[in-house]
Amino acid sequence: HAIYIIESFNPNEIIEINGLDVETHRLVCFEDKSFCRYYVGLRESVKPCEWAYFSLDTLRLLKEYSGISISRRALTKYVKRRSLLLPKYVRKISWRLMIKVMSREVARFIQSRFGELKISEARYEDLLGEADEYYLRYIKLLAQLEEEKSLNRLS
Repeated sequence: HAIYIIESFNPNEIIEINGLDVETHRLVCFEDKSFCRYYVGLRESVKPCEWAYFSLDTLRLLKEYSGISISRRALTKYVKRRSLLLPKYVRKISWRLMIKVMSREVARFIQSRFGELKISEARYEDLLGEADEYYLRYIKLLAQLEEEKSLNRLS
């Protein structure tokens, strides 16, 4: 979904969430918490994606590269050459880390695992608020792991 977001990034748009009477900005940033969420709205694809959560650093990159066409093949080649984590594994690893700092229900919502999650309109709004609250814990966990990795390199 990263390629789709980069190619179609439209942060100023106001959207209505499919099936719910909820209007919102496509991009919602929480400057005090250092992250944003972006409404992707892909429900009918093989891997649905309702919201994409990301850091303010990632937002800067999105703004810089938005509108650029990127092929999946070129991205995979770039990742493999640099021995980076393949995109298909990012979701699996993030799941394992998310459930350390939030409930499985909130993690399912963030990852748009709607086949495993049955929610009403009222619960959707509750989960959106909980996701906004708990995502900061996930970012802090990632920062902690990065710091530990850096310290291990030094020793």
